[in-house]
Amino acid sequence: MLLVLDLDETLIHAREAPLERAADFRVFGFHVYVRPHVARFLAECAARFRLAVWSSAADDYVAAIVHHLFPPELRPELVWGRSRCTFSVDRARVLEEGFMDPSSHYEYAKKLHKLKRRGFRLERVLIVDDTPAKCLHNYGNAIYVRPFEGQVDDIELLALSDYLATLADVPNVRVLEKRGWRSPRQ
Repeated sequence: MLLVLDLDETLIHAREAPLERAADFRVFGFHVYVRPHVARFLAECAARFRLAVWSSAADDYVAAIVHHLFPPELRPELVWGRSRCTFSVDRARVLEEGFMDPSSHYEYAKKLHKLKRRGFRLERVLIVDDTPAKCLHNYGNAIYVRPFEGQVDDIELLALSDYLATLADVPNVRVLEKRGWRSPRQ
């Protein structure tokens, strides 16, 4: 099974101004804070899944973050950035707000049919993201995490790893309800 991971606010938090603590590393002038338990999470996931990264950030930024975040033995099979996303209207937001604003109602969507063209069966693809609009076209594959903004006491990845372990052998993840995925560890 392929596990597609987002970066910003999912595995890391990057910002121009530093937080009150030192950044874990810097990339292109950004202070980058790694979500707690990332190393354990990636190791556990790599033991169960094929890994990929897909972010709506610039391609060179994505490559640099992956280089810092993933040890060589856990490098993802695919590392995709904004150039692989589809710029489209966030219809849910338009409906919610009742009007169309071209300057704020567009989103970079991650359309998983692009993975299908590469031979991946969508029934065996999961995508983890903090932004539902990015996965709107493939909500049956999506697991949404709480956004990470640098909190040192964050345990989201521990709970997510436990949950993902229950899905590793599921033949069709698209038919499972995943919105209430969090374990009692919350």
